[in-house]
Amino acid sequence: MKTVQMTLDEELLSAVDRAVKRLKTTRSAFTRKALQEALKKARLSELEQKHREGYRRKPVVRGEFSAWESQQVWGDE
Repeated sequence: MKTVQMTLDEELLSAVDRAVKRLKTTRSAFTRKALQEALKKARLSELEQKHREGYRRKPVVRGEFSAWESQQVWGDE
């Protein structure tokens, strides 16, 4: 692990300190988890944007998936 220095406003730092006390963890562990979750969220947003862009460039056309409709099982039959 590496040690990094961060600048946080006092209100945010106080909120973090209250959370780590309540969760019985450390600032470092709390921050690591928050950063990991933020990176996952950013990656998901990136993938969703690529997905939207793909459908924008090549929209679904009528009947494109109709060959598969008979293969779908919805469980309510």
